[in-house]
Amino acid sequence: MAHQPVRDVTEDDFQTAVLQRSREVPVVVDFWADWCAPCKVLGPILEAVTDDYDGAFELAKIDVDANQGVSAQYLVQSIPTVIAFRDGKEVSRFSGAYPDQAVRQFIDSVLPSETDLMVDEARSAMIEGDDATAEHLFRQALERQTDHMEAGTSLASMLIDRGETDDALIILGKLPLDPEVGRLQSAARLKATAGNDISQLELQVAEDPEDDVARVELAKALAAGGEYEPALDHLLRVVRNKGACKDNARQATVDIFGVLGDEHPLTATYRRQLASALF
Repeated sequence: MAHQPVRDVTEDDFQTAVLQRSREVPVVVDFWADWCAPCKVLGPILEAVTDDYDGAFELAKIDVDANQGVSAQYLVQSIPTVIAFRDGKEVSRFSGAYPDQAVRQFIDSVLPSETDLMVDEARSAMIEGDDATAEHLFRQALERQTDHMEAGTSLASMLIDRGETDDALIILGKLPLDPEVGRLQSAARLKATAGNDISQLELQVAEDPEDDVARVELAKALAAGGEYEPALDHLLRVVRNKGACKDNARQATVDIFGVLGDEHPLTATYRRQLASALF
């Protein structure tokens, strides 16, 4: 089915026509109403610009009176309000009847850059199983823009899977900190111990239960293998000992929380225990 560059959208098809579609091409949403005089000024400008850009983005028009739910969801408090979506998320907005040149500047600011298009090509290569090409393109994108989130997190994930955790942490350190970057940093720190001999570490701890260094390394190795609950038990014991390894154990515990996520039952349970052990 061919997509229309300009179309009316309702709450019923907003998910598919705007959010899902914006994963393929930017979608600009015009929140308007029939009684709104500025809307009647802006609407034709938006439609003309959409025609001029020849498929670079799509324009979705939403009547706020008939679609109050989605208008409230996106905090549309005055009209016209224009919101641009990419990859299923809002990326920019403006309110008021912008003139033609200002509308074009807004559109230019939300369209994918050459670096963004390179990252899209890298993602396609990953889907096709061509990891070598994907990595090459991600690295090229980061040479152009060292803090490109999608390129940085995607390449870091590849490096973590290969065990190249130091390189992954360097890349992640150049990105703005957000939940995904934090999760990957935690995963990299834990993955760094994946090659440790768990049997040997278990023997060391059994022979000397007060060897906190060995216990922390054992916990990290267990976590790297996905055995999070026993890892957390070992780390909490070290934290409670309040010895020289306390901070290392605390950081490793927080790293496990970062990998599991805030909603995981183990995170909720052990976060309370960690707080109690620290104070």
